[in-house]
Amino acid sequence: MNEGRFLTMLAGLIFWSRWLQAPLYVGLIVAQGVYVYRFMVELWHLVAETTRINETNIMLAVLGLIDVVMIANLLIMVIIGGYETFVSKLGKDDHPDRPEWLGHVNASTMKIKLAMALIGISSIHLLKTFIGAEKLDDRVILWQVIIHVTFVLSAVALAYTVKLTDEKPAGAPAKPEHK
Repeated sequence: MNEGRFLTMLAGLIFWSRWLQAPLYVGLIVAQGVYVYRFMVELWHLVAETTRINETNIMLAVLGLIDVVMIANLLIMVIIGGYETFVSKLGKDDHPDRPEWLGHVNASTMKIKLAMALIGISSIHLLKTFIGAEKLDDRVILWQVIIHVTFVLSAVALAYTVKLTDEKPAGAPAKPEHK
């Protein structure tokens, strides 16, 4: 076999290897189903207990539901955006329900969107912690704040790195030229 043919076959194998990620996205779809089930169970408990629980517990239950929704949204971003960015086009450009953000996604925007979603999820957890702070050790609260601040600083650093490298997300407006 000559070198050119070998390199062509090697390139084909490397290009095909992106399909090894497809089962991972299917697994995330299964995880999405678990979150839908968890949401419905928690919603049922909230409805069934509404007359027996106080406002604080209702708020905590609703925050738990919001947390599940935010994690589910994060999963959707990773499943759809990751598949289209790293595996193959979905072929749904003309679909009326196609998410608007999907047309602007690339690896950099995915990272920033994921970082922002993690901050939102962390914020919900921190709010739940603050509501029930009297029942928790101060060290637990401190560590949750430190983790949240770490997420925020990581997102800022990531966004700043993207800005420094002048890597613009697909579909982002170009910088205006100064005359």
